[in-house]
Amino acid sequence: RKKPDVLILDEVNLAVAVGLLRVEDVLQLLDGAEGCSLIILTGRRAPKELIERADLVTEMCEVKHPLRTGVSARKGIDY
Repeated sequence: RKKPDVLILDEVNLAVAVGLLRVEDVLQLLDGAEGCSLIILTGRRAPKELIERADLVTEMCEVKHPLRTGVSARKGIDY
C-alpha cells in the first residue's frame, strides 16, 4: 500500500485541545504514517506531546485581520 508523500492534519492540534481527539490517537496515527516525507499538523494550542514529537514547530501570531474591522467571517476561510 502506497503512503502519501505529504500528510496534512489541518486543525488537529485544536481538535485535541478541545477533546475531539485524544493525543494518544494522533501519536498512534503518526507512528503508522512512517514513510511519509512530510507530516504537517496545524492548529492552535498544540499539546506538549505533539510539540516534543515534532522536528519543526512554528508559532504564528495575528498582525492584521479583516474581522477586526467589521468584515464578516468567511465560510471556508475563517471557519
